[in-house]
Amino acid sequence: MSSVFKFFRTCVIVAGIAVIVGCAAGYTTIPSKNASERVKLLVMHFTAIDYEKSLRALVDEGGLSAHYLVADPSDPSYQGDDDLVLQLVDEGRRAWHAGTSYWQNRTNLNDTSIGIEIVNVPSCERDNTASMSRSEHGRNRLCVFPDFNPAQIQAVIRLSKEILARNPDIHPTAVVGHSDIAYTRKNDPGPRFPWFELYKAGIGAWYDNDTLTKYWKRFNQRLPETGLFQKALRDYGYDVTETGVFDENTYSAISAFQMHFVQDGVNGQLNSETAAALFALLEKYFPNKLNALMARYERELALKTELPPPVTHGQIDSVFPQEIRSDRKEVNDKLRFAAYKGRGEIFLRAEQDTHATITVNGEELNIATPLLAGKTYHYSLKRRTKDGINALSIKTQNDTDKLHVRIPWPTLQDDTENWQTRFVRVDALINEEIAAGFPGAALLVVKDGKIIKRSAYGYARKYSEDGTLLANPQPLTPETLFDMASNTKMLATNFALMKLVSEGKIHVDDPLYVYLPEYHGDGREARTVRDLLSHQTGYGPEVRFFQPQKSYGKGFFSRSKPHTNYLLATKVPFREGNKLKAKYSDTNFMLLGLLVERVTGMSLDRYCEQLLYSPLQLNHTMFNPLQKGVLPTSVAATEINGNTRSGHIHFPGVREYTLQGEVHDEKAWYSMQGVAGHAGLFSTIDDVGVLLQLLLNQGGYANVTLFDEQTLSLFTAPSSLDPGFGLGWRRAADGRNRWHFGPYASSQAYGHTGWTGTVTVIDPLQNLGIVLLTNARHTPVNEDDSGQLHFAGSEFETGKYGSVITRVYEAILEK
Repeated sequence: MSSVFKFFRTCVIVAGIAVIVGCAAGYTTIPSKNASERVKLLVMHFTAIDYEKSLRALVDEGGLSAHYLVADPSDPSYQGDDDLVLQLVDEGRRAWHAGTSYWQNRTNLNDTSIGIEIVNVPSCERDNTASMSRSEHGRNRLCVFPDFNPAQIQAVIRLSKEILARNPDIHPTAVVGHSDIAYTRKNDPGPRFPWFELYKAGIGAWYDNDTLTKYWKRFNQRLPETGLFQKALRDYGYDVTETGVFDENTYSAISAFQMHFVQDGVNGQLNSETAAALFALLEKYFPNKLNALMARYERELALKTELPPPVTHGQIDSVFPQEIRSDRKEVNDKLRFAAYKGRGEIFLRAEQDTHATITVNGEELNIATPLLAGKTYHYSLKRRTKDGINALSIKTQNDTDKLHVRIPWPTLQDDTENWQTRFVRVDALINEEIAAGFPGAALLVVKDGKIIKRSAYGYARKYSEDGTLLANPQPLTPETLFDMASNTKMLATNFALMKLVSEGKIHVDDPLYVYLPEYHGDGREARTVRDLLSHQTGYGPEVRFFQPQKSYGKGFFSRSKPHTNYLLATKVPFREGNKLKAKYSDTNFMLLGLLVERVTGMSLDRYCEQLLYSPLQLNHTMFNPLQKGVLPTSVAATEINGNTRSGHIHFPGVREYTLQGEVHDEKAWYSMQGVAGHAGLFSTIDDVGVLLQLLLNQGGYANVTLFDEQTLSLFTAPSSLDPGFGLGWRRAADGRNRWHFGPYASSQAYGHTGWTGTVTVIDPLQNLGIVLLTNARHTPVNEDDSGQLHFAGSEFETGKYGSVITRVYEAILEK
């Protein structure tokens, strides 16, 4: 043994050295300078129950605990003396008061906090008809909070001062409420707790009034963007992920912040006073963070003042001579456009009197000479256009002339009369099955820019809720809306994604966490947007959030869209590795729907209806149609007895009535409130026909352009793992999807199906679009010998897609 070690074992104080060496329980102790106090937070609670019940809950085995309980002397169940404070757990031990919680990058806060429970009993009610949210800050919850007893608050102040003296590592910003550290679950100690009174006594944080006024005036001019405010909340301490979307999580976080610092205006909304309070706190306690946030605020303010990019109208919307020019002279001032023979139009508007020569497919147009400044000229192109790609060339007399040229996209024309006899075998197949018990169908076929087939068959509603035939079944018409089921994936989510990719707002090879920061852990970081679109992430087919289940566990039960989104982004496990196999999964498109909402800052239905369908005047394509003025009688019915499969299936809250205008898909209805990336859209054959023609046009219709040709090519190209998949779209490929596309579709054909009985086909090589909408699930459910349940409608060829699609192709291909 060395002499130095023997020396330290003598347990003495070494003179002239600042290190004290001592012995405890036979061990040598050498105190390290690299240590701090265990306790970092002081957390305030209210009990929500009276003193007697609180004491039992906090003391009896099997319940919760806190370090201290502060009684209310006016509580009838309190029979104590003048000392209102009871210590229940020694400060050196761990009490179970915080639960799942977060503050300033710390989790498991029971390990590092002291909890004070204060007897105070609010009165709360919840309206589940308004929302299924279980948040204590939920908009469907009303609470009346009583004042705290003054003597009680003085006891809390005395106790808190003593705790802070014993635990010097508790920063003023770490004196918090339960709602601060667990805002998605808790609202205590509520908006009546006197935080400012505690601050005046030297306990906790508060802002300076002059600083508050400074930021209030600034933010009255323009509020911080949602993403920046989320970042500021997190910089102060809250467990907020920056998404840029004002969602239910952000609403709850703001409500918790307001209960602490803006107690006269608790509404969960981002306003100038709330923003000013937060930034004033950051300036006082975290100035370095504040500087970075304000620099970003100024940058974002400058971006907001920039002019938005010009909106294009039509497939050509350009000024000639072209500004960007090549030194290859023959390539300048020429563009291509899509048209059909004998159709098309051009609009011209000159900034000054202009002499111009315009040729289409080498033939010169007869136009005014000169074109007068400021006047719009409209000319037909029908004598010069041909099917497919057409050539446009424009030459102005002077290089300084500015001529605005616009050519709209092709639109659909009615040509059903000339094709009526060609579809006799198609009509025969569907009508025979209607007579045999199939409920109803609607069919639209577009070819070469014309509607060549538009028919409705059977009934929109055929059965009563007891499964018997209605005495007067409701006829189905071409105007009937249908539950599009998984065609939602394409006609809503994929259309939105193609638009966003075309605009450069999303890149398909980015990891999903670039847009959803909370999407991490367990290999999520490796999953890209492309992986989700190609169904190669390794997710199982679905998670039945709407039903208490065994496969994923009780923790995956959700009847709230915000909570379902949280589970999707953070909890749903993978069944297989990434990029091993293309396996169809609703989970992928539920996440993609969330992606659209995050990037756009709008709900999926609002984005699609306002930015996709409304510009195209598709007024019958929407989510939740009954909430938007559509009558149930305008919609094809689906399941006769809700989601019960004729009484064979039961779960809490299951619908038992005939579904007519409510999305059938259980995940979409119960867990996403009717708006989801995988299901929820309703539409008609006419509206879908326009969307199919837009795809055949390579991205636009009339004066509306949704995405460019390169983006469409990207999304419809074959997946590397399975050529039967594109990005979202199903593909005819090498015939492996004959059940969907039939045997005649070209290898370029793509489309999708929907479980309720809907199918789309887009075949660019044939310039053909087919939409078949049925209510195949509006039939009785039968159980076979093996116990499997089958809808009677799914046994008919009309409900199996491929046979009707095959006969449509035959009608077109026959001479």
